[in-house]
Amino acid sequence: MRNLTLWLLSTVIAISSCKKENSDNDDMPVTMLNVSYGTRAQQKLDAYLPTGRSSTATKVIIIIHGGGWDTGDKSGFNEYVDSLKKREPAYAIFNLNYRLARTPDLFPAQEQDIKTAVEFIYNKRSEYLISDKFVLIGASAGAHLALLQGYKYSIPVKPKAIIDFFGPTDLIELYNNPSNPLVQPLLVSVTGATPTSNNTLYSQSSPINFISPQSPPTMILHGGMDITVPSSQSDLLNARLIIAGVTRQYISYPTEGHGWVGANLTDSFDKILAFLAANVQ
Repeated sequence: MRNLTLWLLSTVIAISSCKKENSDNDDMPVTMLNVSYGTRAQQKLDAYLPTGRSSTATKVIIIIHGGGWDTGDKSGFNEYVDSLKKREPAYAIFNLNYRLARTPDLFPAQEQDIKTAVEFIYNKRSEYLISDKFVLIGASAGAHLALLQGYKYSIPVKPKAIIDFFGPTDLIELYNNPSNPLVQPLLVSVTGATPTSNNTLYSQSSPINFISPQSPPTMILHGGMDITVPSSQSDLLNARLIIAGVTRQYISYPTEGHGWVGANLTDSFDKILAFLAANVQ
């Protein structure tokens, strides 16, 4: 009888602990900073998991920072994280770092890191209580990486939408028709090549070459006075999406450069909110 009583008591405690653990997992928001998704120091992410999440309903936003592929940090996107958490409180948000394009980690190391991070998050769905409804958001080089991931890879998951803030889309065109004298040296430094010496690398690293009718819905945002990544890069992307019949929205801010703040940034997030509501079900 004593053994039976002890067994019942231990069972009740175990069940109570399990219920509490599950409650803690889904009824409270969770923030996890600098989670390693790989073995390298820069392969880290910040995770923001919302209240009431579930593996069937909780959608996912993955944010990728810019910086010309060779600089930048996820901390530069903390303002975007805060804006998205306020506007989309039911989404889980992941803010990524990746290896910067410096010897020996030249491109496509950055592309590979984003792919690895997406796979890591996908494989953590049960643990994090998130669904397979992924959205990719990036700015500048981060937008290029978001577009490349979303168009080039559908395994293990194809994103439901991509948000592109002024990202490069055709690296060969960008090299051959640079918007300023710093563009060509930058592309050479992060790839270790020119389009002439390694055309395959430039072609395989250009998102527009992987667009198909099955590509995810894409929102493009670009400043008309951008002299870092010219708006012609977004024009090319938009035209290719139209030809393929992909759902897209192109938002131009004629007086803005390479990034913006204030009323136009608020407008951008308002439009992103509507785009996601229409395309991520």
